[in-house]
Amino acid sequence: MKITNDNASTLAWEKMDNLLPCIVQDATSGKVLMQGFMNQEALAHTLDTGKVTFFSRSKQRLWTKGESSNNFLKLVELSADCDQDCIIALADPEGPTCHTGTETCWHDGTAQPEISFISDLERVIASRKGAAADSSYTASLYASGIKRIAQKVGEEGVETALAATVKDLEELKNESADLIYHLLVLLQASDLSLNDVIQVLKQRHQK
Repeated sequence: MKITNDNASTLAWEKMDNLLPCIVQDATSGKVLMQGFMNQEALAHTLDTGKVTFFSRSKQRLWTKGESSNNFLKLVELSADCDQDCIIALADPEGPTCHTGTETCWHDGTAQPEISFISDLERVIASRKGAAADSSYTASLYASGIKRIAQKVGEEGVETALAATVKDLEELKNESADLIYHLLVLLQASDLSLNDVIQVLKQRHQK
């Protein structure tokens, strides 16, 4: 259930002594960033401000993630599970989430889902916009203009197809990696993201 101010009171507050666990996920990569607790006031504050806010059991007060570090969690959506006693917050992190300075609070011994690496890569590619052309290959691509970037996508697409045709699996993997990378650059240069493409695929899947 998507949580709004109108239905927040229907959650299982009484069952959970007015504190519901809230798991925060990166809205782009799906990585689990942290876990905290929300009371009704924290949930309302989260919805009203757009910044994920918890009830701190140690401080006995509302605590907005990032209030001291400025590493806020910008809310995308709140939803409850089937029993309405646990919350998931999809958020866009502004900097590292963990107080130790790492991206997530599960930084020791936790494997990164392979698909989430694409999101990390896309963010790095986006950060190269406006950088000096000689600072990185990605920056040099942006400087060369969208026609050259599009040409590179075409070249890599052909090389990927040729590798598949001759059944050179190692070359197919390498060329596919080049193709995906240059496609991500092309999307960013066009002010689009992989998420925009995924939305199209989801719409087609629903038909």
